[in-house]
Amino acid sequence: MKEHVRPLPSYLTNRYHGWRATTYTENRPWYRRLADAGQHPRAMVISCCDSRVHVTSIFGADEGEFFIHRNIANLVPPYNPDGDHHGTSAAIEYAVRNLKVAHVIVLGHSQCGGVAGCHAMCSGHAPELDEKTSFVGTWLDLLRPGFERVKDKPETERVTALEREAVVISLENLLTFPFVRAAVEAGDMSLHGLWNDIGEGMLWQFNPESKIFEPI
Repeated sequence: MKEHVRPLPSYLTNRYHGWRATTYTENRPWYRRLADAGQHPRAMVISCCDSRVHVTSIFGADEGEFFIHRNIANLVPPYNPDGDHHGTSAAIEYAVRNLKVAHVIVLGHSQCGGVAGCHAMCSGHAPELDEKTSFVGTWLDLLRPGFERVKDKPETERVTALEREAVVISLENLLTFPFVRAAVEAGDMSLHGLWNDIGEGMLWQFNPESKIFEPI
């Protein structure tokens, strides 16, 4: 392993030293309090791995406010305690049962590469994603029911509609987790679905009554 693991590139180490000399030093008591008191986030955010989706910046959040889990296309799988590894499910369980967050937010976004890949796969244009050896394809198969819902829309609208279906399907799957449903029905926690238009800086919120996304 030693010939493959290397020191951080200099631009990252320089940024770290700059952060520690300024932001950390100026707020040292706050960071020590965070370390000593443990984390008590009010919300969990499930967002995409996409580097353009910066959750803390969008909401102006400080350290300790959000418990953030990121994955390809901000998807939540259905509850399935089959003994396999489930990173997203484990994060949800920890947030709800241990941290007792008051809100779980699913945050989708525009120009999502994962959703575009799912659209291509379901349309028969990405056979490599249908291979059993593709981790990405297997993961994106969670969104296949969403493709079935939007496949008859005009082609120009389909991918954006599928990005929003990724949020809706994740909300639906969240409620298959017994401890999530119990917390929601007890009034201890609420679920929220958002879609971020990266280029316009807009947030749209899913309305479960009208079943459409409305600008915030």
